[in-house]
Amino acid sequence: MAGQGLRGELEALLRSLDIQALSVQHPEVFTVEEMMPHIQHLKGAHSKNLFLKDKKKKEYWLVTVMHDRQINLNALAKKLGVGSGNLRFADEAALLDKLKVGQGCVTPLALFCDKGDVKFVLDAAFLEGDHDKLYFHPMTNSATMGLHPEDFLKFLKSTGHDPIIVYFDESEK
Repeated sequence: MAGQGLRGELEALLRSLDIQALSVQHPEVFTVEEMMPHIQHLKGAHSKNLFLKDKKKKEYWLVTVMHDRQINLNALAKKLGVGSGNLRFADEAALLDKLKVGQGCVTPLALFCDKGDVKFVLDAAFLEGDHDKLYFHPMTNSATMGLHPEDFLKFLKSTGHDPIIVYFDESEK
């Protein structure tokens, strides 16, 4: 899979930014539910990632939320100002084109592949939870990578992506 070669590129970028990352190998997983038994021992914030498209404006959104968060796409669309009912899951061809990963491998760490077409939305809980590490797939769904929150923000800045910080509450389920 193309993700393995890109993982090397990601790791080289992180080294060039002087970012230390913890990587844990595990069986290939396609859902958060499949992943959690392999990584639940890792202390920190685990992620769920959605790659979405605004059907009216044709914009792409990568949304990273806490792994156990339920997302109401209509409520999220309103928060992002795209209008209720306009956010849809983008197809795998768009995901491969924009972020160079397939389904099951969606990760904000793929933003280094984006050429400015993807807007990044981050759950505020990642930055406000006093987490030691934030965990994401490193371009492949057979591993999980942990970064300190400050290092994750440094990585995002290097990609030209300022996260749109969104607050979610329980009433949005």
